[in-house]
Amino acid sequence: MDMLIVYAMLGAFAGIMAGLLGAGGGLVIVPVLVMLWQADNLGGSQMMQLAIGTSLAVIVFTSLSSVRAHHQRGSVLWPVFWRLTPGILLGAGLGATLASAMPQTALKMVFGIFELLVAAQMLLSLRPSAADAPTRSGLPGSLGMGLAGGVIGAVSALVGIGGGTLTVPFLDACKLHMQKAIGTSAACGLPIAVSGALSYVLLGWGNAQLPTGSAGFVYGPALVGIAITSVLFAPLGAALAHRLPTSALKKVFAGFLILLGIWMLGSQSV
Repeated sequence: MDMLIVYAMLGAFAGIMAGLLGAGGGLVIVPVLVMLWQADNLGGSQMMQLAIGTSLAVIVFTSLSSVRAHHQRGSVLWPVFWRLTPGILLGAGLGATLASAMPQTALKMVFGIFELLVAAQMLLSLRPSAADAPTRSGLPGSLGMGLAGGVIGAVSALVGIGGGTLTVPFLDACKLHMQKAIGTSAACGLPIAVSGALSYVLLGWGNAQLPTGSAGFVYGPALVGIAITSVLFAPLGAALAHRLPTSALKKVFAGFLILLGIWMLGSQSV
């Protein structure tokens, strides 16, 4: 099967899951790309970096669509977004720099463990208590918001996700209404993806191991194939969310993430 078709199918699935459950983009894209590329040793010993950079580049496009939809519903708290963004931009650059220097085996282990933790959060419906909010008024001060943004950006760029699994629980703990937390988190995915993707492009620029069609650690053919269908199918997932039992589907998807996480932990470095 032509790889562009495979990339398009992956994008459609990731888009539907993101629209349906609000998660799943990078958590699916990264391990599936590694599976697809291992047979041909695409990317060599820096295959993980190539998959993560490509995932973040895809998220640039999907987050644009998501931000627009949430903004139209009035669910993005822009003052909160702007307070988190400086830390996010710096953290994403640092996370990408760390990932670019890590051995592939170590990066696979980090990703696999993170994926299992996200799956556990989804299965057990773990959410921080509002009583654990950083301050009585909810949001922390400038230093706290900067540190939170830095951690969210760094971890997200390290594993190639839009950060919703980190940003939503943080904002929920800060006593934000869940709809506002989700909408603001979606907006925060854009600076994460832009800073992370640009960092992976620069850090991988001129790397002789990378395949033709790459811009640093971003693989063009996969980016195009995945981004087009993920943007097209995300609204379908959002529409299905109002008709399907999302709580049960979330548990099924968490089981799928567990399988991917175990595979990442067990797969051998190339």
